[in-house]
Amino acid sequence: MKILVVGGAGFIGSHVVDLYINDGHDVVVVDDLSTGKIENLNPKVNFYQLDICTDEIALENLMISEKFDIINHHAAQKSVPASIEDPITDAKINIIGTLHLLRNSVEYGVKKFIFASSGGVLAGDRIPTVEKDTPLLLSPYAISKFVIEKYLEFYRNQYNLTYTVLRYANVYGPRQLPQGECGVVSIFLENLLKGKSSKIYTFPDMLEGATRDYVYVRDVAEANLLALDSGDNQIFNIGTGIEITTEYLYKLIQSLLGKDIPIVIESERAGDLKRVALDCNHAMNQLGWKPHVDIFQGLKKTINSIPFYNYDSSKALKEQKALYPEPQIKKERYQ
Repeated sequence: MKILVVGGAGFIGSHVVDLYINDGHDVVVVDDLSTGKIENLNPKVNFYQLDICTDEIALENLMISEKFDIINHHAAQKSVPASIEDPITDAKINIIGTLHLLRNSVEYGVKKFIFASSGGVLAGDRIPTVEKDTPLLLSPYAISKFVIEKYLEFYRNQYNLTYTVLRYANVYGPRQLPQGECGVVSIFLENLLKGKSSKIYTFPDMLEGATRDYVYVRDVAEANLLALDSGDNQIFNIGTGIEITTEYLYKLIQSLLGKDIPIVIESERAGDLKRVALDCNHAMNQLGWKPHVDIFQGLKKTINSIPFYNYDSSKALKEQKALYPEPQIKKERYQ
């Protein structure tokens, strides 16, 4: 298939591109390189540097010339605090930019639109959250993601455009930039390797910080591969179902690196959810997807990807599992 990956030079998008290429698809990447990096690009892709919010003519010309079967949309303003500080910019990038893609999809015969949404900010009161639960919508970023899901329903009903929505938990792994809440693993890694302290944000009734569901980037990319042929007009949580506190995550990374640098405790931030964990049974049943990499193996793979750093000791990994046992989860959920 001919696939356009928007944001394909970014952290998650570049891993999706790699799997698409390995599966034999013809892939084109559009990225404005505001956060994406040229070095993330697979050498087999055709790359166009443009902004989907402002370069409308260039985008339309690309759609005309390339004739895509699939659009996979990973470009976004992804920071919760930034969305609260500047909701207008958040809406321009996450809503208007996506609407430009949807309009062109209808105009130029795209068969399916795969959208990277966020289970991390669309979690509800029930933990683990299922797709039908009403999200809390505590930030403009959450609102923008939810709005696009509703627009996709409209484009399906009005123009018969097929879609699949993938709601990610907190994705981590190689190529992640240390930016924002979603990049907490890379933030902790960078600070620890530089000998710097890190902050965690706590609540009066949650002194170890918020809980999050951490899913390895390769597992996320596999969900995007499966979505090419499955999951039409459906929304899927993509996570592990495991709640991990921020303090637990920090201490685990610190131990794996052999560091001992105290954390800095700060109070909660506006827009922060207390707890996030995603029930992914729907993805298992409909996409045939489940997470394969646990937090210990995922962190080891991430650490090993850091240039000039080598952590490759199964003995040490077993020792850390003894110190920091895996958070409990009903294993049958993904079997």
